[in-house]
Amino acid sequence: MLLHTKIAGIGKYIPEAVVTNNDLTQVMETSDEWIQERTGIQERHYARKHEETTTTMAARASEIAIERAGIKKEDVDFIIFATLSPDYYFPGCGVLLQRELGITSTEIGALDIRNQCSGFVYGLSIADQFIKTGMYKNILLVGSEMHSMGLEFTTKGRNVTVIFGDGAGAVVLQPTEKEGQGILTTHLHSDGTHAEQLAMINPGSHGGYHLGKENFGYPDEQYGEIFIYPELIERGNIYPNMEGQLVFKTAIQKFPQVIGEALQKTGLSTTDIDMFIPHQANLRISQFVQTKLGLRDDQVWNNIQKYGNTTAASIPIALCEAWEADKIKEDDLVCLAAFGSGFTWGSALIRW
Repeated sequence: MLLHTKIAGIGKYIPEAVVTNNDLTQVMETSDEWIQERTGIQERHYARKHEETTTTMAARASEIAIERAGIKKEDVDFIIFATLSPDYYFPGCGVLLQRELGITSTEIGALDIRNQCSGFVYGLSIADQFIKTGMYKNILLVGSEMHSMGLEFTTKGRNVTVIFGDGAGAVVLQPTEKEGQGILTTHLHSDGTHAEQLAMINPGSHGGYHLGKENFGYPDEQYGEIFIYPELIERGNIYPNMEGQLVFKTAIQKFPQVIGEALQKTGLSTTDIDMFIPHQANLRISQFVQTKLGLRDDQVWNNIQKYGNTTAASIPIALCEAWEADKIKEDDLVCLAAFGSGFTWGSALIRW
């Protein structure tokens, strides 16, 4: 009996607070026109500080996915959690989600993934292997991000800060014996050559080994119990940094390549794609890839205009939104693709 992996339930959670581009002009030198021209983003959502976390948002999305899958929380037999903005440095959010859902008594395994924008696709591939081998029957895969807790709300940090938003998406994955259904193929890649060009360097333990102490590492002087040294704050190393042009140029190369790899593996073509859901990194990247693939507007789902880049959460949020809008129907071919920090990238083809 050959098993395949299907998405049995899907859910999303978007925080209530809307932060427009004009709102950001109150704390940094920018404009709505400047942000939209470079990213396509009009607004994003921020979670409630000290009330919501990456884990609590994940739980709300998970509860919807579990209900739509027609199972109970206790039926979940494995958790995969993808995020770059965990509640704690450690432990990971997987066990926190288990606790938040009230299913600790089942003592199921929880796996945390740190693949940033590609996290959901990586998680999907991992879950697919577990399902196909019969190891698990109800895997909860989550992508959740609370970027607002760690952004630099100054003119210096605007190139990164204007891009990101908060939110969560979740799916329940189950086995199916139906031939040609579910996840058809997944493809994962990475290249660490330019890892620091899209990164949050500190806090970390590298001590300047890779980059040179004079630029990024810890100073020789000791500051007692202070963990974040003044030099790191001054240099901005405690915030995300990005070499935007390099990321853009690499992304528009890797997106079509990894999608083509998936199509070649399955013997399909771009004309077979019913819905393409790219990671919501930048509307300009999505539009470039759409043109490259020759897809119509109605074959691509973009929502970065409303939510910004929610990294690991962006694909499940967009996938859920498209499904809720009845834009994904049974037997549709859905293509997912992501590119992000690492650099890491990947794709998946799903027969709905």
